[in-house]
Amino acid sequence: MKLAAKLLDVKKEYALKGETVRALRGVSLDIPEGDYVAIMGASGSGKSTMLNLLGCLDRPTSGTLWMGDDDVTKLNDYHLSSIRASRIGFVFQSYNLIQQLTVLENIEVPLFYQGNVSRKTRQRCVELAELVGLGDRLGHRPTQLSGGQQQRVAIARSLVNDPYFILADEPTGNLDSVTTEEILQLLDRLNREGRTIILVTHEGDVGKRAKRVIWLKDGEIVSEVYN
Repeated sequence: MKLAAKLLDVKKEYALKGETVRALRGVSLDIPEGDYVAIMGASGSGKSTMLNLLGCLDRPTSGTLWMGDDDVTKLNDYHLSSIRASRIGFVFQSYNLIQQLTVLENIEVPLFYQGNVSRKTRQRCVELAELVGLGDRLGHRPTQLSGGQQQRVAIARSLVNDPYFILADEPTGNLDSVTTEEILQLLDRLNREGRTIILVTHEGDVGKRAKRVIWLKDGEIVSEVYN
């Protein structure tokens, strides 16, 4: 079983007003390729901290974190940036699209930062837009799209580098119930096609769409539920 990511006895501590905050207290978790995991818990449980570590946006205080075969806890900032750009697809609650760019250009953004924009990669971006149902919106800008359509652009953008996994942070938090269902159906389909998805959410109905739910409390995994 090949792993997309693995956490082994990961701890994260912060200094806050002269006190030590133990955000994660020795978390171990395997995420196989093709898995669909929802990370849930109350505010302050450690969800955001785990998301930041899995996204290589922060470093653990101790423990080990692998992306594929790479121990990313040993990498410098330059290589962590490369990991973020090439191996992780991010989908955020607020979409994080660039308002001045078109749908196609927004999907291309990760490639632009890697200096990898070409006729071939542009065709791939067109195909990804079609995959998420926006093949007829390539020239539109975010202000001309609904919230659900903007999130579809974000999902297409997350796929452009063929990442190890999609890391979705409350991806339906700004959407109505109908649009939420559409986005979740898209994530379901991507997972059935083999994509690894890590979903951070506080919504029970959203978490139930995953293959398993990891519950955090006070920085520890307290349960693992298979759906």
